[in-house]
Amino acid sequence: MKQALVLFQNQKAGILKENADGYSFVYDKDYLTDEKAKAVSLTLPLQVEPYQSHTLFPFFDGLIPEGWLLDIAERNWKIDNRDRMSLLLACCKDCIGAVSIIAINDKEDE
Repeated sequence: MKQALVLFQNQKAGILKENADGYSFVYDKDYLTDEKAKAVSLTLPLQVEPYQSHTLFPFFDGLIPEGWLLDIAERNWKIDNRDRMSLLLACCKDCIGAVSIIAINDKEDE
């Protein structure tokens, strides 16, 4: 299972996971109680319940670079362009905008 910490303006906003059933995103409970909390995307409004999808959520997929920059990432990290979660983890730690994606190392992956 691949996991990522999702930061919004350098604050922990939630956790994104990929597993055999697809993807899930859940907002952090502490983040939800913050009166200044904002949704990471208009398509992912603040809520306690996890979001579920069979494909990577369009908002997160949109963070992955395109064109020549994607070609460089695929070549340097040897990541298949269909492995969207791996590309997100490799390329989106320091994105343009308010959201950052930080890989969470999982014991199962080792």
